[in-house]
Amino acid sequence: MKEDGIYVDCTFGRGGHSRAMLERLGARGRLVALDRDPQAVQAAAEIRDPRFAIHHASFSRLAEVLAAEGLERVDGVLMDLGVSSPQLEEAARGFSFRLEGPLDMRMDTTRGITAEQWLASASEDHIREVIETYGEERFAGPIARAIVAARSRGALRTTGQLAQVVGQAVRTREPGQDPATRTFQAVRIFINQELEELPLALAQALEHLAAGGRLAVISFHSLEDRLVKRFLRSHSQPAPVPRGLAVRESERAPAKLRLVGKPRRAGAAEIALNPRSRSATLRVAERLAA
Repeated sequence: MKEDGIYVDCTFGRGGHSRAMLERLGARGRLVALDRDPQAVQAAAEIRDPRFAIHHASFSRLAEVLAAEGLERVDGVLMDLGVSSPQLEEAARGFSFRLEGPLDMRMDTTRGITAEQWLASASEDHIREVIETYGEERFAGPIARAIVAARSRGALRTTGQLAQVVGQAVRTREPGQDPATRTFQAVRIFINQELEELPLALAQALEHLAAGGRLAVISFHSLEDRLVKRFLRSHSQPAPVPRGLAVRESERAPAKLRLVGKPRRAGAAEIALNPRSRSATLRVAERLAA
């Protein structure tokens, strides 16, 4: 990091990354943070630092936030994807099948439909498609049928009710994995439109990175990581040429990014301290000069 640089934490959470970045910034540095979770924004209010600003916004609104801050270029952007530990550990948020709570699952509790509302009205085909696509769940069909059958007998209102329905529909599962894991992941991703928001955020980060600036993305499951990998790789190569069109190599639009190192994953020591890091993958790329 540059001591006088301008950086963005696109997913503040409870501020672990932001606080570490502020420790390394000099007096002239700036840090802009975003989070769609109102509780995260409230937690950020505890940071009383003139170099720091927090915005209640999804990272798909990065360009809008930077414009509000009067910033055109930044020296680094960090995205820590997925659900945060505080969200998982609070039963009232409805993210965890291990904690009994309402089926909410919204990262931004001020807008959008809850998981309960969607499961009450979605068709069996739509539920199956969501669980299959976002959860990569091979039992998506039986689970969707079980959910529709269960709601005909009464509303699914709690995480425990949904987990029980899924558990009865899934007869086998990988050792150590709860039968409801993939379904909860899928419904959460759908409710928050996470895979639709990510490409928008990545494109805006690339657009606003200064030459030499870096984009760092931490993902926690294969669908996210696949999107990140494809985005970074596509922009680390010259623009493709349509088949049959004669173009000199010097005339091709140059690459915008340089991949920095290999993807990094948590080691045994880090996993021992933070078990949730076992599925994390960090990818970094650097903005090339235009």
